[in-house]
Amino acid sequence: MTMRTLRTILVTLLFPATLLGFFWPFLVSSREVAQRAEWFFLLSTTITALLIVILIATDDMGSKNVAFLGILSALIAALRPLGVGAIGIEPMWFALILAARVMGPTFGFLLGALSMMLSALLTGGIGPWLGYQVFAAALIGWGVAVIPTQVRGKMELFLLALYGAIAAEIFGILMDLQFWPWSLGSGTELSYLAGAPLSENLSRFISYHFISALAWDVPRATITVILITIAGKPALNALRRARHKAAFLSAAQFKELSDVRFNHR
Repeated sequence: MTMRTLRTILVTLLFPATLLGFFWPFLVSSREVAQRAEWFFLLSTTITALLIVILIATDDMGSKNVAFLGILSALIAALRPLGVGAIGIEPMWFALILAARVMGPTFGFLLGALSMMLSALLTGGIGPWLGYQVFAAALIGWGVAVIPTQVRGKMELFLLALYGAIAAEIFGILMDLQFWPWSLGSGTELSYLAGAPLSENLSRFISYHFISALAWDVPRATITVILITIAGKPALNALRRARHKAAFLSAAQFKELSDVRFNHR
């Protein structure tokens, strides 16, 4: 088996495993089985680690990209604690989205995962929620690929700001998927009902999310949009200059995604 074939298999497994981790409670009939969602994040973590090794071994991600990944991960990890104690004030998403825009979706996926993991280690934020945080951030970094690469100027900033607002809401939704099934017990109109029809649990979850989380999601989206609007242009220029002057390899991308229908570019 060649490295490329192995990479294709791993990428094919990575995204379904990650999404199953978030949505597993909707698909099973008992709370005991629903609690096993964390196993999918363990699988995704293993696959991600193997992909990093393969990308380095095959020179799809050169040493300079690895160094830049480390630097940006440390920067974003340092930005995240700035919002501690302030509802939804999270400047890290601004840096993650712009770095993923410049360096490519694979870089964005890895940057989101590594920076969130590093932040948890720095702040002691390790717990059952960590897998959700790590892969929610990874998906947001990867999702920047929906913005066409040829777009530049004011339209690029507009689309990045729009994506930032949507990503802020997506992060809130994905994090509530970790909390909601266990937080309300089973005796309320918004409680998770193991084995109930998908439509019923989705309706309960959506109601719960918008009742409980908007106080976090709206400030998160607002600060992300403001930062991208104000500082997006100089930040993008600085990142692009750094990439050009360091003579990075071409942006690492999961080219296999086009084969498994995950590439929306």
